[in-house]
Amino acid sequence: MNAKLEHLEELGDSVGMGSIQLNDVEFRAIAKLVYDNFGICLTDEKRGLVLGRLQSTLHRRQLSSFSEYLTLMKADRSGAMMTELVNVISTNHTSFFRESSHFQFLNQKVLPEVVATLQNSRRNDLRIWCAACSSGEEAYTLQMSVMKTLGSNYPSLDAGLLATDISTKVLQLAAQGIYTPERIHEIPKDYVHSFFKQQADGNYQVIERVREEIMFRRFNLMNPVFPFKPFQIVFCRNVMIYFDPQTRIALLQRIYNCLEPGGYLFLGHSETINAGTTPLKACMPAVYQKRMDL
Repeated sequence: MNAKLEHLEELGDSVGMGSIQLNDVEFRAIAKLVYDNFGICLTDEKRGLVLGRLQSTLHRRQLSSFSEYLTLMKADRSGAMMTELVNVISTNHTSFFRESSHFQFLNQKVLPEVVATLQNSRRNDLRIWCAACSSGEEAYTLQMSVMKTLGSNYPSLDAGLLATDISTKVLQLAAQGIYTPERIHEIPKDYVHSFFKQQADGNYQVIERVREEIMFRRFNLMNPVFPFKPFQIVFCRNVMIYFDPQTRIALLQRIYNCLEPGGYLFLGHSETINAGTTPLKACMPAVYQKRMDL
């Protein structure tokens, strides 16, 4: 789906901040739009956030009320305003090698096992999905890890990494793959040396050899159908904490349907799966595997 809405910041505690007020009816209408289209629950505690983030949108459009904004939203058939809304509402908190134990497990256990299974079945299509990829740090961490771990065996594979998000704003940043020195501070030095090139302005760009292996696309995790071939590995981390239980269960089922038997699902460490909701077995904290016999 969707942008990683991690650490939604409360931009303004006062519902009346700025020159435009947000009344109860307007807030509930916006919250319903966000929930119906993106699955994100905006509780009353997020009212200040909604007001703070949409103020500039209303001023830019020279609107005097949120009711006017909602009227325009309803009349928009292009989808542009809905895209703008999710770009504004979503906060994209991410980093390279976040929750590093997942990448250790990926490199030491998952990738060797998946590649062995492919070889045994005389296949070479390694398929990985980074859902809610935000500004690209997780997707690039995944791709660098795959290339580093598989080494000279990587070119022999028909490998591909799909990275999706609901926010066009962060996807544009992700595709460029340019990060400040502060952003790459936690990356192992050998990864920086192998996969980044420093630019004249001091920032670092992921090298083309890595960027060309990733397909960045806009995709909403609330879509009822996922039009993908099955994946062996799916990362969908720190997204479902913003969904209600019903939405989480439905999303997990759709992701489950996109996993090959034996495939792995990585969630955020603050996200858990109820053992009775999907036939996935736990491998380590926030990592699950689709049983081979299903």
